[in-house]
Amino acid sequence: MSDFLKGIIDGINSVLGNYGWSIMVFTLMIRVILLPFDYKSRVGMRRMSDVQPKMAELQKKYGKDREKLNQKMSELYKKERVSPLSGCLPMLLSYPILIAMFAAMRLIANEQVVQQVISILQNPSHLPQFEGWLWVHNIWMPDSPFSSTMPDLNTIRQVPSDVWLRYITPEILSTLPSELSHLTMDSFTQANLNGTITELFTVLTSMPVYETATAIVPGWTFNLLITQFSVMQLRNGYFLLPILSAVSQFVMTKLQPQQSTAPSPNGNGQANMTGKFMTYFFPLFSLWICSNYNGAFALYWVTSNLIAMLENYLINLYLDKKKAKASAIKTEASVR
Repeated sequence: MSDFLKGIIDGINSVLGNYGWSIMVFTLMIRVILLPFDYKSRVGMRRMSDVQPKMAELQKKYGKDREKLNQKMSELYKKERVSPLSGCLPMLLSYPILIAMFAAMRLIANEQVVQQVISILQNPSHLPQFEGWLWVHNIWMPDSPFSSTMPDLNTIRQVPSDVWLRYITPEILSTLPSELSHLTMDSFTQANLNGTITELFTVLTSMPVYETATAIVPGWTFNLLITQFSVMQLRNGYFLLPILSAVSQFVMTKLQPQQSTAPSPNGNGQANMTGKFMTYFFPLFSLWICSNYNGAFALYWVTSNLIAMLENYLINLYLDKKKAKASAIKTEASVR
């Protein structure tokens, strides 16, 4: 699945010539494909919301008899043609695509990182041509002032052996610095990759262009309880995409109608606590993953959220008008 999605993104990029804009176009395509499922989910949630008063009445009447309550609830669902899962199941379809998209971004990022490392090693006095997007200088690194445009050791270590072997050839090895002249194709196999990456990174950090790009702004290191952040001289971005991801996720979560379920004997306290937790958990999770992952995935996340918010607005507008029209017809029929 991830290879298939990667192929689509690469195809769009071959036309647009920029991965940032290509990812936005691809995200729009994905949201359009998921639109029927989003619509079905919204309709299911509304139907459950409409029967909520009847569910509350059953809870009040049969609250002390759990077996009888469940029976009456099942009868109500059948009569009203609703299901407690009608709003949840369609939404769950988007999560496998999100995971596959994450993997596709990783595949493309791995290829880009290898090409950047090779370019730096071959031209130690010149910055490589990074794939940028608006304010982000290297879209395959995090949009953050605490991240350099240059691939760091953690990013390089994430590249698996098969990607290295796809780009490293005997001809490429012959163009690398003399300190790496002993490397062979076997050096990039899985068994030897960790040691090879350590050697590559040691040579990289000794190069003036890499040292300058990863230099820290004096006095701009912030120590926290469990970690520290340093502002880079050649910073890769301004932390806008992670912030936008958190804000858009928060707004989208607040606008998302809650799936109505049968009231519990203990009231709705636990459900309310769960709802509040999710309201703040998902934005914080978005902030964390988009600040630690590459800007390309953060751009996908933000674009997906913004399009989903627009879709939600349009779907709700359509359903409101449809409900108002049905009510007007019903009222007119009753008058006659």
